[in-house]
Amino acid sequence: MPKLMSKAELIQEIAKQQKSDNLTRKDIKDVLESLATVGYKQLKKTGQFLLPGFAKFVAIKKPATKAHNGINPFTKEPMIFKAKLARLVLRARPVKAAKDALA
Repeated sequence: MPKLMSKAELIQEIAKQQKSDNLTRKDIKDVLESLATVGYKQLKKTGQFLLPGFAKFVAIKKPATKAHNGINPFTKEPMIFKAKLARLVLRARPVKAAKDALA
């Protein structure tokens, strides 16, 4: 499993990619943090946040479910599935540009 890039490593990579040297790592860190803050506010307000060229984040409302009987698909034994509370689930849907970058 490849190692995930940390926040510091991401800032370092962005700093390397910059054509002009007038942006410092601190400036890039501030931009990333403000982007996250704007994203959180937008998700809370509208339930959607688009990061152009990368992904669209969508908050999906999942309703509460009651406890119910079922069958374990692996052992074929009857079992009881627990009840779940209503919740919000966050989904990231890649945009076309991100999908094309992998092809």
